[in-house]
Amino acid sequence: MKATLLSLSALILAISATTAMAGNCDVKYTRTACPGQEAASFKKCDGKVSCIKVVPADSEQSCRVKAVAACANDRVDITKSKVINATYDGKPVLNKAGGPDHCKDYAARSEEFDQCS
Repeated sequence: MKATLLSLSALILAISATTAMAGNCDVKYTRTACPGQEAASFKKCDGKVSCIKVVPADSEQSCRVKAVAACANDRVDITKSKVINATYDGKPVLNKAGGPDHCKDYAARSEEFDQCS
């Protein structure tokens, strides 16, 4: 019984330590809709142009990677472009060039942005 209790305590401590190490990565989405597609484009932000989504990240670099991934646009007839900004534990996370918009680092930007019909 004592060994089981110690094992359970160690497991809870390990889970708590892992959770404590993860920080808050706030990813701010700002969309520009294709003409006439505002309602559909902004739906992912509850009808607003911008919104913030909190994603788990264990470092500033991990937050940066998630911010760049958030630039993906598979609705090219609906969303003209996005600007993605991020903060990690309240501190701004910058793109590779030192700017705030992570979509500037997004590899498929030219294929997925500015493709409105």
